[in-house]
Amino acid sequence: MTLQLETKRMILTLPSVGSEDQIVEFYKENENFLAPWDPKKPDGFYTQEFWREKNLQAIREFENQKSLRLNIFLKSSNELIGMANFTGFERGPFQCCRLGYKLGQKFEGQGLMTEALEESIRYIFDELNFHRIEANYIPSNERSGNVLKRLGFTEHGVAENYLLIAGKWQDHVLTSKTNASWKDLN
Repeated sequence: MTLQLETKRMILTLPSVGSEDQIVEFYKENENFLAPWDPKKPDGFYTQEFWREKNLQAIREFENQKSLRLNIFLKSSNELIGMANFTGFERGPFQCCRLGYKLGQKFEGQGLMTEALEESIRYIFDELNFHRIEANYIPSNERSGNVLKRLGFTEHGVAENYLLIAGKWQDHVLTSKTNASWKDLN
């Protein structure tokens, strides 16, 4: 299965078998930069085998309407610069999913993540018809908080000891964005 979203500067796609080297390279290049914001890495994380299975899992999850995991590539170079993951798809009366994202260090400060998320949120709201997206961030991650503010996410408070990140339980600012154009299709 393929899915491709496009912005002025980027292409966003489902992970594909064959992209494992690019993913491993992205994580190795950004290991120290992402460490304060990422959970502990499982065994085999920096191997092709690990990412081949993860890519296949991402495709299955999308086909089964459980998640949408996107790799973000620059159009100009086809370089993998980040990821945007919409997970925990919940339908019924909630119609909600959770957003997580990351961008390589050398691409910060250029508006790339905001641009990528504008398009992927449009897809989540307009094509998949979700009513709500939740996104949470560590209070000290000001860049992440600023991206969410620019995208119109509303802050709801701080959840103490919310996620095990970088080896310790960390507080997170809870935010969400709702779809004003949501349609009840039932």
